[in-house]
Amino acid sequence: MSQSSVSHYAKGSVANVIRSLLVVGGLTAVIFFAVARTSSVTAEQVDVVAAAEQRAQQSGVPYEYAEDLPEGWTPVSQRFVRSKDDVQMWSATWTTPDGAYVAVQQAVDATDSWVDTQTNNGARVGTVTTDDGTTWVKRDREGKVQRSLVDRQEGTGELTTLVTGTGTFEQLETFADHLVAAPVNR
Repeated sequence: MSQSSVSHYAKGSVANVIRSLLVVGGLTAVIFFAVARTSSVTAEQVDVVAAAEQRAQQSGVPYEYAEDLPEGWTPVSQRFVRSKDDVQMWSATWTTPDGAYVAVQQAVDATDSWVDTQTNNGARVGTVTTDDGTTWVKRDREGKVQRSLVDRQEGTGELTTLVTGTGTFEQLETFADHLVAAPVNR
């Protein structure tokens, strides 16, 4: 091939490299801005009522869930798992209107270490009595945003209930006021 038939662009000058980089960068920018991206993910709602009722029927324990919460509360998860000290735990979580999390967690024959673990070793900071007359111990984990209300029942076969999460104590109390037990037909 003769020297005169070689393309000017094939000679690899610095100007050609810069032009190529600009074209590739421009195409990358167009693709980047053209592809839709979500700025936040909306949690999928779950049927906590059905799950609580199923667990209650299977176990004979009247696990609780929140009912008729104010507008903006969304159920986002439920689970029934073994946890600390091999304690079987029912847990159902909601998001609050401002994006905080609040969960009800319940266990039969809960141990002190189970309660401490679930409340993140939060310090006792007082008590509150809900509309149904239940006196809850307030626990607050400073340094980590976790507040909890604890209705500790002792004795064999007793159900301990925690309302816990990143919500304010006022939100936890509102949630606790809306707890209802799933029916047990045994």
